[in-house]
Amino acid sequence: MRVLTMGVEEEFLLVEATGAAPCGRAPQVIATAAVELGDQVQAEFYTAQVEVCSTPAADLESLRADLARLRRVVRAAAAEADCRVLATGTPPVRPARPLAITDCARYGEMARRFAALIDGYHGLVCGTHVHIGTLARHEALALAAHLRPWLPALQSLTGNSPFAQGCDTGFESWRSVEFARWPTVGPTPVLCEQEYEHVVSSLVRDRILLDRRMVYWYARPSEHVPTVEIRIADANADLDTVVLLAALVRGLSGVLLVDVERGVPAPVMTDRLLRSAHKYAAAHGLDGAGLDPVDGQEWPAGRLVDRLVERAAPALEATGDLGLVQDLLRRLREEGSGAARQRAAHRRRGSLADVVDALAATTAAA
Repeated sequence: MRVLTMGVEEEFLLVEATGAAPCGRAPQVIATAAVELGDQVQAEFYTAQVEVCSTPAADLESLRADLARLRRVVRAAAAEADCRVLATGTPPVRPARPLAITDCARYGEMARRFAALIDGYHGLVCGTHVHIGTLARHEALALAAHLRPWLPALQSLTGNSPFAQGCDTGFESWRSVEFARWPTVGPTPVLCEQEYEHVVSSLVRDRILLDRRMVYWYARPSEHVPTVEIRIADANADLDTVVLLAALVRGLSGVLLVDVERGVPAPVMTDRLLRSAHKYAAAHGLDGAGLDPVDGQEWPAGRLVDRLVERAAPALEATGDLGLVQDLLRRLREEGSGAARQRAAHRRRGSLADVVDALAATTAAA
């Protein structure tokens, strides 16, 4: 079984130091943090966002240490800019004023071309993306096809955006709904490398996308590093949830790559069922109902997660991660998902400011 590396990109929200609304201080935060982090800290679409990128890691201990360091440095830089860092899929509180787009030619062109999606108040979403490598383009595409039925279960673990625009959306992951307004967001089509090149080139040529980096499938070959990138998770304040996600993605990729190398066909399912499974995950999370996209049967989401862990177990055992994954999953079930924790913070006094304070504290605790 191949040894695969993991890398994680985390998108963070910036809010006022003594308030709960998003604030556009990313340029100052990034400039300060970059002194230590270099290009591991980057701008995102809005100036109320900051992205950090871990270095490729071969073990979970190294990955966690790197992510904790990134959070620590960005948090200190944010404090200097009189703001706080939150890991959440959507801002619980509506922005006090229209959000500013990052001063970047590419983002400016995206804002012009897709103006109907952007009004300065909506569209601010933060995700966690996991990269698995090193993979050739054809391997990344084949692995993405084999990963398709498992991604809804992974998504159900990571819902952390129940509040948006000042209200409870009823969803575990409202980010999934909000982000789905952009072109190509959704399940990965099953494509060989030649088909991929044709499809992506056509999307750009026909102005459906601005460029190749706007391919927002749930699993995609990265355009800048030799990896497959998994894009189904909300940003999560609890770092252990991020580590659990990365471990499960790598474990699952390890066993599925064996199938790829043996020429085993990818599972067959309808687009309707696959999209429905993702909708179940976004709406219900870990404690509700889930949908098996292959046979269309409804199951408790927790059972679908258990099946995923069983499938990934050989690779998790090979890397020595199975025990840790089981412990982290047990803790997640006991303490609740990010969405459940946000709602628990809100129930205490009915205050979204309490939700923001709890997110800031958990993000800072890494």
